[in-house]
Amino acid sequence: MRDGFAEGLVQAGEEDENLIVVCADLVKSIKIDKFAEIFPDRVIDLGVAEQNLVTVSSGIASCGKNVFAASYAIFSPGRNWEQIRTTICINNQPVKIVGSHAGITTGPDGATHQALEDIALMRVLPNMIVLSPCDYLETKKATIAMAKLNKPCYIRFPRSEVPIITTLDSPFEIGKAQVLKEGNDVSIIATGEMVHFAQLAASELETSNISARVINVSTIKPLDTKVIQQAAEDTGAIVTVEDHQIVGGLGSAIAEYLSENFPVPIKMVGIKDKFGESGAPEELMQKYGLTKEEIIKAVTTVLRMSAKG
Repeated sequence: MRDGFAEGLVQAGEEDENLIVVCADLVKSIKIDKFAEIFPDRVIDLGVAEQNLVTVSSGIASCGKNVFAASYAIFSPGRNWEQIRTTICINNQPVKIVGSHAGITTGPDGATHQALEDIALMRVLPNMIVLSPCDYLETKKATIAMAKLNKPCYIRFPRSEVPIITTLDSPFEIGKAQVLKEGNDVSIIATGEMVHFAQLAASELETSNISARVINVSTIKPLDTKVIQQAAEDTGAIVTVEDHQIVGGLGSAIAEYLSENFPVPIKMVGIKDKFGESGAPEELMQKYGLTKEEIIKAVTTVLRMSAKG
């Protein structure tokens, strides 16, 4: 997914000579080096100074530049949230904040580098758009799309390799969720790298005659409430899936909306109020319940809770 970001950034830079990238000592790790090779005068490396990363970016944006501010998600927005709030969101400066290495699969780096709270931090901010693409192609499309927006944006993606589940022709639009599979019994609503596992779970559920709708929420804010509510009305049961704390994440956003507009039983698959630890990505996903099997278990539970159970 970092490659998708890198290629999208280069294309956006080719289309917009005002596009500037500001980073915090992570040019190679986030793969900004591809952009830097082509546009060396349009990359500013501030060193390990994440507060400066966003305040400088906000200042540059105020002068009419299209600014991407890139770091690890645990440091931006993790370390510099107040600066994002004050200098970017309150002033509505169109800075695009890039949070790489998001989620539990930053494995060997351990709890200090695993951003499991960034969606919650960013979706609470007025004026902020929050993106969580599902694979390489969608990350590329999202990067290009947000470069064209004159609004503050945040995009998150993991370090680990993720299967490509979309195509060049797959639709992508900021603010729109994508129904990847139709179903009538339950809706599995996932974001980021967990969309792949949602698809695997839905396929296995078919063998038990359970028809699961799979929805990819690549924009967490603004939430595509039309698609979400339609899923609730059609299936009467929801399972949300994310590589993030279930407190404040995608599941919370969906529950907040549906509780006021169309309440249905919901089960959330995600990190359950815990910090991460060091380990291989596959080991950590197994330990923290980010698996196909956990999604199937949640579906079984939510169907018992609903009228369809």
